[in-house]
Amino acid sequence: MGIITSKESAPKWFDGFVELLPDLQGKVIAVTGCTTGLGYVFARTCIQKNAAAVILLNRSSERAEAAEKSLKEHVNSDKTVVETIACDLQDFASVRKAAAQLKEKYDAVDVLCNNAGIMAFPDEATVDGYDVQMQTNHLSHFLLTKELFPLLQRAKERRGSARIVNHSSFMRNRPQTPLEKKYMEKKGGDLGGSGSIAMWERYHQTKLANSVFTSALQDRLKGSGILANVAAPGYSYTDLQSTSPAMSGFLLWSRPFMSQSVADGCMPLLAAAFLPSSSTTEKTMIWEPCRMRLTGPAAEYELEEMSTKKEYQDMLWAASEEACGKFDI
Repeated sequence: MGIITSKESAPKWFDGFVELLPDLQGKVIAVTGCTTGLGYVFARTCIQKNAAAVILLNRSSERAEAAEKSLKEHVNSDKTVVETIACDLQDFASVRKAAAQLKEKYDAVDVLCNNAGIMAFPDEATVDGYDVQMQTNHLSHFLLTKELFPLLQRAKERRGSARIVNHSSFMRNRPQTPLEKKYMEKKGGDLGGSGSIAMWERYHQTKLANSVFTSALQDRLKGSGILANVAAPGYSYTDLQSTSPAMSGFLLWSRPFMSQSVADGCMPLLAAAFLPSSSTTEKTMIWEPCRMRLTGPAAEYELEEMSTKKEYQDMLWAASEEACGKFDI
């Protein structure tokens, strides 16, 4: 995700953008991290576009229950199912259990939206021993994609296409340091400490991992009918920053003047999931806001070399498989 702030502002472009999205009748959509913010708007829009099922993959909490209840109020007909499957991305066992439950209930998934993320957290390990940011933002999404891949294949066979959508950020390129394997290894709590610079570097590594994962998927999926897309929301007024200890100074001061609404920030994610894409076997595109990549309507841009270089793709795939198990495509 991008830099995300906490106070909602009115959307400027979202209502017109939604008219461009296709009807989703018959489609099964699964999305992580949708209790609030961009994930919530994504799920709500899928419901309003008549998806057959919208599966909310959230940690068990009162907030998750409230989000499901609220989202069900947007259902247009009894043909749309909205349900929560508990999924804690900081625990591989929970991810595997969620995938198993989803496979018991559904035999195909048309879109898997790997949206959830945390930002600039202290140097802490998950129960599995990995950096809390890297496991939440990338490794568990790699695992979820691996576990649900047969359902994506089945959707492609039945309805002609399927998509995997990952949520990155303009922070993938800030700073300009390349992806490093150590951040994906079982070294949580020993990756630079909890100072501001180190927390933001680990966040950068996770967002870069999201875009490298997408380009690696796209390379492996060529000709399959399954598309891997990536999006970044720019500078959006949601509450990701409320959970981040490192949000301060200029970022907090500037948010009322420079950020866009949650709904507008969700446009790239929705575009990556449902609009025609220019991604090919030769290049991977990213959907981002068109105004300095921070605000504005969604547009496609070619991913930078730091996200598409073969050596980074192969390194990420090997490290992710080491953490999550073999993922053959």
